[in-house]
Amino acid sequence: MKRNMILIDEDKCNGCGLCISACHEGALQLIDGKARLVSDIYCDGLGACLPACPTGAMQIEERDAAPFDEEAVAERMKQHPATPSQPAAPPQGCPGMQARVFDKPAAIQQSPTLAAQSELRQWPCQLRLVPAHAPYFDNAHLLIAADCSAFAYANIHQEFIKNKITLIGCPKLDDADYAEKLTQILSSHTIKSLTVLRMEVPCCGGLVQAAKQALLNSAQMIPWRVVTISTDGKILED
Repeated sequence: MKRNMILIDEDKCNGCGLCISACHEGALQLIDGKARLVSDIYCDGLGACLPACPTGAMQIEERDAAPFDEEAVAERMKQHPATPSQPAAPPQGCPGMQARVFDKPAAIQQSPTLAAQSELRQWPCQLRLVPAHAPYFDNAHLLIAADCSAFAYANIHQEFIKNKITLIGCPKLDDADYAEKLTQILSSHTIKSLTVLRMEVPCCGGLVQAAKQALLNSAQMIPWRVVTISTDGKILED
């Protein structure tokens, strides 16, 4: 039978998972960093997920599809009930939105004279606000860090921010073209190195993609690396 169904443009999908949280039938799932329809029978075709998509990757199309099966949806949601530790996100939701609690040892009391020092070298540091032609970019080692990384990784100032110019951003929440701003920066200055500090959640891949695109756009041969931080504050990949 022909009926309305969700169509996902994978080239536009950034893996943020907002559509998955908006779907009350569990019809969508992140697979290999992209939102995909699990089965036609779970999709009611009403498009509740469309407004949640920040990139316009989703639309409604009329095509041949199996009928919507309310009983199958009910059974699927029974298999993935909410728990006290994850009240707002079923397992198929965006990993970046899943609630977690980490057991941490009691903090060691430190003398005020040994308090950690900020290593931030410039202001502003938000990628949307920083002027692309600021002189502090000349001959700089550049750090592009996910907003959450400063809270997840305790020693970020000493290990990553020190001796670098720091830019922070969140591709899920910021309505901005990071690649365009980074291209301006790389094209206007001599950058010695580039480090992308991302979280393990899929939406942070937008920072990496923006950096890659900026390097291509500016035709700059710059040493660069990507460091991934887990949500409980460990370095997963460097």
